[in-house]
This record gives sequence, structure tokens and C-alpha cells, in this order.
Amino acid sequence: MPLYDYRCPKHGLFEELVPLAAGGGPHPCPGCSAPAARVIAAPHALLDMDPARRDAFARNERSRHEPRVHDTGKHGSHGPGCGCGSGPPTRSRALQLADGSRTFPGQRPWMIGH
Repeated sequence: MPLYDYRCPKHGLFEELVPLAAGGGPHPCPGCSAPAARVIAAPHALLDMDPARRDAFARNERSRHEPRVHDTGKHGSHGPGCGCGSGPPTRSRALQLADGSRTFPGQRPWMIGH
């Protein structure tokens, strides 16, 4: 059963666990038993959340409907160092040795060239 917020004209806000089917209607106030209308208050988890995390959730929610368009600057639609191979060709850092093997000086000496 979900937890709903209700507002009594006399006693103010209160929360009640109510079956999902009956969640939209009024609920009797625990103080005076008068019917209290359901209200939508701010979610408690959002009130106590770290501001940076709350901003991240808001950004995530916006991007669901409005995807961010990346600038197609000098690297095209990919960022620098993307690795997809669609950018300009780069010079290989491998050195070809006399016996036909390759080596990558200064990088991972334990790796075997392939």
C-alpha cells in the first residue's frame, strides 16, 4: 500500500497508508474523523537529498524528453579520443623492428605486439 498525503482543514497535513484503488479519494482525519482531501506534497526523498544529486536527477529527467545535442566542432560529432575510428587518421606509435615484430616504446612493455 502506498503512503498518501492528506490535508485536514482543522489539523493540517497527515499521511496514511491507503490501498491503491482508494488512493484518489478523501480519507478520514485521524484527529477529528472529518473527510480530508488528498494533496500532493513534495516527496520527502527530494527534500532531504544532496543538492548535487537532486540536480543530477533533474538533468536526467529533462534528458528523457529533450536529448542534448552535441556540438559538431573540429572533432565532428565525437569527442576527442573517441576511438571509433571515424576521425582523421593518426600516426601509429608502434615501431616496426627488423625481424618484423612491432613494439610500443614507453607503453606497457609487458604486452606482446600483434
